[in-house]
Amino acid sequence: MKYRTIGSDPRTRREVSVLALGAMLFGSVTDEKTSFAVLDRYVEAGGNFIDTSDNYAFWADGGQGGQSEALLGRWRRSRGVGDEIVVATKLGARPLAPGTSYLDNPEGLSAKVIRESAERSRERLGMDRLDLLYAHIEDRAVPLQETVEGFAGLVAEGTVGLLGASNHAVWRVERARALAAAAGLPGYEVLQYQHSYLRPRTDLPEDLFPDGSLGHAGAELLTYLRAEPGPALVAYSPLLKGAYARPERLPRDYDHPGTPARLKALHEVARETGASAGQVVLAWQLGHELPILPLAGVSSVAQLEENLAAVDLELSPEQRARLDAAH
Repeated sequence: MKYRTIGSDPRTRREVSVLALGAMLFGSVTDEKTSFAVLDRYVEAGGNFIDTSDNYAFWADGGQGGQSEALLGRWRRSRGVGDEIVVATKLGARPLAPGTSYLDNPEGLSAKVIRESAERSRERLGMDRLDLLYAHIEDRAVPLQETVEGFAGLVAEGTVGLLGASNHAVWRVERARALAAAAGLPGYEVLQYQHSYLRPRTDLPEDLFPDGSLGHAGAELLTYLRAEPGPALVAYSPLLKGAYARPERLPRDYDHPGTPARLKALHEVARETGASAGQVVLAWQLGHELPILPLAGVSSVAQLEENLAAVDLELSPEQRARLDAAH
C-alpha cells in the first residue's frame, strides 16, 4: 500500500492509504459477513481510509440511513480497531423522516444539525473523534458563516479532526474556506467529488442540480486544486459503478462524442499493461499530478483484490500522455 497526507495541521492531519474504501452499501445491500470480510482484507493489505455517511443507505429500506455507520461500529468493536483506521463520514443529506430523501427533506447544515448529527455518527461508529467530517451537500437556507462556525466548533472541542465538503459549487467551497481563514478557524481541507477517466457532460439538469451537475470534478474544481495546494480530492465512483467492465452501465451523461476516443486509449493501455480497464483508471488517478485519492466501493473480496492490485500498477509517461490527450 502507498500513503498520502491529508490536512495541514499537525494536530489533525492524517496519513491515509491512497486507495479509500467506500462503505456505502455495507450493512444494507451488502450483508454483514461480506462487509466484514472486505474490511478485514482491506486492512490486511494496508488500507486505512474508510468512507461512509450518516444517510447510507436510506434508499435501501426507505428509512433515514445509518446502516453503514452502525456496521462499521460493530466491525470496529469486534476487531478492536482504534485510531489507526481513518473513518470519514458526512452529514447534511440525511432525510428527516422515513420515506423522504435529501431532495425534499434533508437535515441540512445548521449549527444545531451539525452538532446533533455528528454526535449520532460518533455513537454509531463508536468513536470519540470523527477523523474526517464532510458537509455532504449544500444548504443555502443556512448562512454559510453558521455552517463554517458549526463545523469549526466541533474541531475546537476535539470531537472532529479534519473537515471536508462534497457536491458543492466550487465558489461555495472557496467562500467557506475564506470565511474560515478570515476568522482563524479550520476550514475544508478534503473535497469529495465524482471523478473518473471518462469525462461526463455537466450541463445536464439533475434533481439536486437543476443547472447541471455540481457533483463532478470538472474543469473549475481541477483548476482550483492547481491554484490551491492544500486541499486533496477524494474521487468517488472512479469506476463508474462497474461501467468499465460492463459498458451497458455507463450513465447517460457519458454518452457524448468524446467518450469513444478515451475508451479506445484506455483499452489500448490496458492491453499493453495486462491490467483491466478499471485498474488502469485507478492507476491513472493515483499517479495524477493533482492530489487525487480514488474512493471505490466493492461488494466482494474479489472486487477489492482487483482494485488493490492497481496501487502497484505503474503507467509509463508515454501511456499517461496518451490517456490524457485522448478526447
